[in-house]
Amino acid sequence: MKIRAQALLFDNDGTLVSSLESVHRCWTRWAGEYGITAERFARVELHGRTAAEIAADLLPSEIVPEAVARIEALEVEDVPNGGVRLLPGTYDFLTALPADRWAVVTSATRRLAEARLDAVGILPKTLVAADDVTRGKPDPQPYLLGARALGVDPAACVVFEDAPAGLRAGRAAGMTTVALATTHPAHELTADLVVEDLSALSVLVTADGVEISVRD
Repeated sequence: MKIRAQALLFDNDGTLVSSLESVHRCWTRWAGEYGITAERFARVELHGRTAAEIAADLLPSEIVPEAVARIEALEVEDVPNGGVRLLPGTYDFLTALPADRWAVVTSATRRLAEARLDAVGILPKTLVAADDVTRGKPDPQPYLLGARALGVDPAACVVFEDAPAGLRAGRAAGMTTVALATTHPAHELTADLVVEDLSALSVLVTADGVEISVRD
């Protein structure tokens, strides 16, 4: 199978990097600080959503801004503790791409996203973060902003995602979707293509754009 595109849009956590250890450490501490029981916390979907949306599900509206600032601080401070690592295939895949052909589109804040990306040596020219949107994934707004920032028609973009919410956002934006089964089982992911991680793919840059293939 070959997918042709003009630009590639990547989620970060669970797609390019793994920060699951850090997320678990920080959010568990955060929940304890705000008196949220483990049972109640377990019912909330964390992955692929903004901190503001998660906090709004759990706390009174008047303390959500303070709580969002607190979790951001905890996660940024935790980056040097080894909770962030590159996922297989990420480095080789990204370094094969021209800087103006791809962007990172993340539900994390810009400060946190930049800290995690910097820790693993990824420096995207274009980054869309939670600070840039009024509606997070699964709304298409983040990916539509990514396409606009790169100057590419959404229909000519490919979204790479590990989370169902992000894949729904990509589909709603009218983009081709590639799911990576890094944090969810493959059967839970609805996409044009589902692979284990970026190491399963090869990329070829042509005069007409980018061609993605599944490795033999």
